[in-house]
Order: sequence, then C-alpha cells, then structure tokens
Amino acid sequence: MENYTQPSTDFVLLGLFPPSRAGLIFFTLTFPVFLMALAGNLCMVLLILLDAHLHTPMYFLLCQLSLVDILYVSTTVPKMASGFLTGNKSISFIGCGLQCFFFLTLGGAEALILMSMAYDRYVAICSPLHYPIRMSRGVCVLMILASWAIGAVNACAHTVYILRVPYCRSRAIDHFFCDVPAMLTLACGDTMVHEYTVFLSTILLLLFPFIVIAFSYGKILLAVFRMRSQEGRKKAYSTCSTHITVVTLYYAPFVYTYLRPKSLRSPAEDKVLAVVYTIFTPTLNPVIYSLRNKEVLGALGRVTGKFCVLKM
Repeated sequence: MENYTQPSTDFVLLGLFPPSRAGLIFFTLTFPVFLMALAGNLCMVLLILLDAHLHTPMYFLLCQLSLVDILYVSTTVPKMASGFLTGNKSISFIGCGLQCFFFLTLGGAEALILMSMAYDRYVAICSPLHYPIRMSRGVCVLMILASWAIGAVNACAHTVYILRVPYCRSRAIDHFFCDVPAMLTLACGDTMVHEYTVFLSTILLLLFPFIVIAFSYGKILLAVFRMRSQEGRKKAYSTCSTHITVVTLYYAPFVYTYLRPKSLRSPAEDKVLAVVYTIFTPTLNPVIYSLRNKEVLGALGRVTGKFCVLKM
C-alpha cells in the first residue's frame, strides 16, 4: 500500500486501482460500466414517467430504486475516477463527511425500497382484492418518504460520529470512497462502541429488511403453487424471480461486508465487494427489470414509437 501522510485535515483516498498499466486496464473496463449504470437507470426513470401504463405502485417504487442507483454511483465513482486520472487523491474533511452521509443515506433507502417492493408483490399476489387499499398512492408515498428519512437519520448519526473521532495516524483511507469501517481503522482510541453501532444498524437496515423480503417471497411462492392459471403462475414467477435476483445482488455483498468481525476484514476484499454493490448492481438493475419484464419492454416500444412519430 502506498505510504501517504496528510498533515492537514484532509483525507486521502488510496483508490481502487494501482497507478500502473494494470490499474489503467481495470479502470478502462470499470468506467464504462459506471456510464451504463447512469444511462440505464436514467432511461428507466424517464420511461416510467413518460408511459401512463407504468404509473402503478410497483413501477413508482422501481422509479425510486433507479433514482437511488443514479445517485449511488454518482456519489462514489466520479471522485475515484478523478483521483486515478489526475493523481490528486485527497478529499476535504467536509467532502469526506458529505460522501459518507450520502452513501449511507442511499444505502439505507435502497434496502428499505427493496423491502417495500417485496411487500407490494406480496399484496398483489396474496391479497389482490385488498391491493388498491393496501398499496394506494398515499401508502406508496409514505413508504418512499420513510425509506429516505430513515436512511438519512442513520447516515447523520454515523457521519457526525466519524467526523468527531480523533485521527492520530495517517489519514490515508484504504478505499475508493469514505467508508465508515475503513475510516475507523485510522482512529486513535477505542471505537468498539461505534463498531457495535454499525453492527446494529446493519441488522436493522439490512438484515431485518432481508428477513421481511424472504418471508414475503416465501408466502408468494406458496400462493403461486396454488394458482390454477398457468399464465398467472408464469407471470408471478417471472416478477418474483426478477426481484429475488436484484435483492440477492444487493444484500449479499453488503451484509457480508458490514456483519463480518473486524479481525476477518481485509481492505482489498472490502473494495471488491464495494464495487459489486456500488457499481455492478446499479448497472444490472435496469437490465434485469427491462429484459425480463414484458410491461417495461412494451412501454419502451410505445415511448419509442411516440418519439418516432413526433420526428416525422
């Protein structure tokens, strides 16, 4: 690892790739994925807003998921890219705090939005007659606001603490963004209490929603098995398998990263896992939801057709 010391209050992000030819190759492979994540999620947001057939609770939640993913990759990747290309890897004290706050807010909000999407599918398949009431526009808006608010409160608590911690070692963070566990390794003094707090937050904002999602899909699968309609069963399986794929790609690396004991962590492994949930998962989400969803593909055809008519 490069030996950085920072006499000022700034931090130094050591980054994801080494400053070598191999690092440049990995960077040229990763950065287009970031651009695909931005383009794919932006297209999904615009498609849902422009097509009236997608103005339903499920797609309203999906629109929020895509918005979170756009902000997610924009919070971490541009700074990593500029540091690699310019060689200036420093980040101000305030800048690091803001990056930490937005990353935690978006992470918590996405976990809760995925839980809301699972609940939406559970009500739609297991209680279809109650769906208009239990998933009304007002309920959907409350779910979204609660997801953002809980994520922001959790992020604020951790960010305030991490910025008040005394740092008596090098301020070089062995990561490509200001991640709380990576910053705690630089602190002097006992941080055990905050490590337990991170553990508790992970259980409440990641493990608990995952359990709710698993329970919801367990009930959904039981309901699907009892369906007489082959077409209805096929559609339910398609929708559920899409959601399960997204949930697995998001939760698995996140939970593994933040629930591991400090003694079992390694900076290199943490960075690889972070790439999965900060870059690759946001890239795959719109692909999974569009290629495996006939309604989205139909909306894409309708919107594209409207633009073609307008141009003519």
